[in-house]
Amino acid sequence: MNDTLELTEDLIGRASVTPEDGGCLQLLGQRLARIGFVCERLDSGPADFRVSNLWARRAGTSGSHTLVFAGHTDVVPTGPLENWTSAPFVPSHRGGQLYGRGAADMKTSLAAMVVATEEFLQQHPEPALSIAFLLTSDEEGPSKDGTLVVVEQLAQRGERLDYCIVGEPTSVERLGDMIKNGRRGTLSGKLRIHGVQGHIAYPQLARNPTHLFAPALAELCATEWDRGNAHFPATSWQVSNIHAGTGAGNVIPGQLVVDFNFRFSTESTSDALKARLEALLQRHGLQYSIDWTLGGEPFLTPAGALVQAMSDSIAAHTGAKPQLSTTGGTSDGRFIARICPQVVEFGPINASIHKIDEHVAVADIEPLKNIYKGVLERLAGA
Repeated sequence: MNDTLELTEDLIGRASVTPEDGGCLQLLGQRLARIGFVCERLDSGPADFRVSNLWARRAGTSGSHTLVFAGHTDVVPTGPLENWTSAPFVPSHRGGQLYGRGAADMKTSLAAMVVATEEFLQQHPEPALSIAFLLTSDEEGPSKDGTLVVVEQLAQRGERLDYCIVGEPTSVERLGDMIKNGRRGTLSGKLRIHGVQGHIAYPQLARNPTHLFAPALAELCATEWDRGNAHFPATSWQVSNIHAGTGAGNVIPGQLVVDFNFRFSTESTSDALKARLEALLQRHGLQYSIDWTLGGEPFLTPAGALVQAMSDSIAAHTGAKPQLSTTGGTSDGRFIARICPQVVEFGPINASIHKIDEHVAVADIEPLKNIYKGVLERLAGA
């Protein structure tokens, strides 16, 4: 069994349902410390939801750029244990696949990053590249006390970050077919339409918020917020939950509550989307209130040194020509992009993530490590 597979299995065997870490960061930190990394624990959050964070850095030669490997040790809940073919926190092999919660998202990537760095430094002990790791146990949860907190502290220190690879599972059909070089922004709102409750037989004495909102809802659904661009699809507005009523069949509700979300491109800003939506509600004469939550601004890494190094390394180790994409949900890349100009995401096939019997192809593990190592070599000019 090679070193990357062994470390992957060790990580999978540590139950780390968000925000728990299960000792993963201690294990990874010990390995990084042995090869010259200065490791800091920047844990954060209340006692009942304590988040584990690790910032580890090894300086390169004077004036060198810094490459950050970023990722998360936490995993989503397992779901019903009886539905798993094998125990989710016992690494198991079947049909060339390694099964376990976190196998694809993203403990294999973490293992590959660490082993790639170990091998690279063994061959190039004084590289012209500083290397860092930003790891957290709060990516699958609220994401308030993890990478965001570390990024804020690094910004206060004036840390210089040049490149970042987030080990999210981005491959679709085969290892290496997709790199995420950006993500859409996410803006959520909880909208309350205020009406007047009353008896359903006397509508003239009430104001039904559902009826009042219906024309505005139709217009919101039909609105073109932007047309996107070469890197991003058009901005989307979607309702996720809608509720009104007391449960009784003879009562007009006094309030309608609508949960909605924008996934937006770089052609729009969060402030502009807020203003347009509220102007629409006002045109319809609605009495309303909104609680807004900005989950993250969009970010984009155009063609450059990091994209080229990653693409070339993928081609060298898999023969694949990766597609650049900004599709999918959000990741911690949205926080890191605030202080790092080049951020990409790359990892194993994502078809089984968050599912029962999550797995990764054993044959992809060593090539993934080699791809990360190849990026180190290319950026260091080794």
